[in-house]
Amino acid sequence: MGELAIKVNLTKRTIDHYTNLGLLEAERSPSNYRYYDHSAIDRIHLIEQWKSEGMSLVDIKKKLLDKDVHEAEEIDVRELRLKINGLKEDVSEVLAHLNKSDAGSQEYIKKNVSSESMSLIQTLLLLLK
Repeated sequence: MGELAIKVNLTKRTIDHYTNLGLLEAERSPSNYRYYDHSAIDRIHLIEQWKSEGMSLVDIKKKLLDKDVHEAEEIDVRELRLKINGLKEDVSEVLAHLNKSDAGSQEYIKKNVSSESMSLIQTLLLLLK
């Protein structure tokens, strides 16, 4: 906590107060020391900026919670997009093999596509028609 206080030019008491209010998060060491990650510096700068604009600590906490929720949602959306793109590639590959009637394609489908997945693909194909 002392190092963080020096880096952001605040007192340890202020850092402690922000942590107790839930504005900052710290991890505890086995000897009960608080450790803050690098994002704490940016967060403190944001808190101090909003304080200088006249916001109360209660309002700052609400705003930080909204910001945290929004960032978590953005991460979830990015992860879902990656999964969807991966699924699109998988479905394209399976469809390419479905359109072929050679033994290699049939073997690929048997090895890489479960019967449940095959049923889902067939259902999707019916819905897309």
